[in-house]
Amino acid sequence: MMNKENMSMDQLLKEELRELLTAGDGQCVTIYLPGHNNPFEAREDPIRFRNLLKEAEERLIKGGSRAPAAREFLLPLHRLGDDPSLWQYQPNGLAIFFSAGLLRHYRLPLPFAEMVVVAGRFHLKPLIPLFAEDHDFFVLAMSQKDIRLLQGNRLRAWELELEKVPRSKDEALQYDDPERLLQFKIKASVGEGGRGIAAFFSHGVGLDDASRKDDIRRYLVQVDKGLQEALKQESAPLVLAGVDYLLPLYRQVNTYPNLLEEGISGNPELLSADELHALTWPKVHAYFRKTGEEAIAQYRELAGKGRTSGELREILAAAHQGRVYKLLVVLGVQVWGNYSPEEGTLELHEEPAAGSGDLLDLAAIQTILNGGQVYIVERQLMPDDLPIAAVFRF
Repeated sequence: MMNKENMSMDQLLKEELRELLTAGDGQCVTIYLPGHNNPFEAREDPIRFRNLLKEAEERLIKGGSRAPAAREFLLPLHRLGDDPSLWQYQPNGLAIFFSAGLLRHYRLPLPFAEMVVVAGRFHLKPLIPLFAEDHDFFVLAMSQKDIRLLQGNRLRAWELELEKVPRSKDEALQYDDPERLLQFKIKASVGEGGRGIAAFFSHGVGLDDASRKDDIRRYLVQVDKGLQEALKQESAPLVLAGVDYLLPLYRQVNTYPNLLEEGISGNPELLSADELHALTWPKVHAYFRKTGEEAIAQYRELAGKGRTSGELREILAAAHQGRVYKLLVVLGVQVWGNYSPEEGTLELHEEPAAGSGDLLDLAAIQTILNGGQVYIVERQLMPDDLPIAAVFRF
């Protein structure tokens, strides 16, 4: 499954997230820049980037580096900033990670705030919405003539390239049951001017209702099979978009575990990705809000029973051990310090320093990597006004 928006967005996998989490060796420079819908604003991005590099240099010097050494260390970032292709108009956020021996940058569908962090680890918390339980969703827009799969978030939706999914009913059934296909070709060839052949390939004229329904069902089974291959590592909700009679037929053959009950009724062939997003997001947002509220309610229900904690040291230990089932975390809040999972020691710092990082960031990323669920919660909704809270598996 590939993004159809060539060069406009990158895919950040959990394996890469794990590499970034463990890549810290000395000084790590993390830079986030917002995307711009206005190309005139985007022209200022190289200037913003150079300003952030200047800030990074100042922080390196403050941390003990000599000025010439700091400038030399940042040279690969300066060369990256001089590459015109980096600044081609892009509406997506830019994330850059640099340390000795590592330089990566990603265009991602997130509204990053402008930020530079120089610390002992990369600052990854702004990436959490990509992996949190309240971010991505999928839309399967289907008709007998066309199949599209879209991925979306709260901001937009984009079409994905499908490799093993038939693009139409005719394509799905073209080589399915060849003996029956031959019979209809022969029968249709008797018709005037061969019109019967065209009619057969368009909608199956000449078949009774039961046969037409069976053809559609076999087509949808193939769609579901290909979709499972494309989404086999996904858990985000899936919304169906299609004419009324297709939606229940697809539900009968669906095997994707998180298909939402409410779909989009109508012919999706006429709808753009932006229009499908506008119709889908209210339904998905209601689902996300409900799951977040359920996570908060579960925390409150289990509080005091040994299954929850709002204490950072305990959460960090549980996250490294894979015991965090659900994690509630506030974005935009940092707790700087250092944690040793081997010794269980915790040091807190007023600001980032060599060997340290954002501990809320660390707890959230470890939870994601160990299969836990992370929920982004507004500060005013957090239990006991905590910046982080966890429900444990056991």
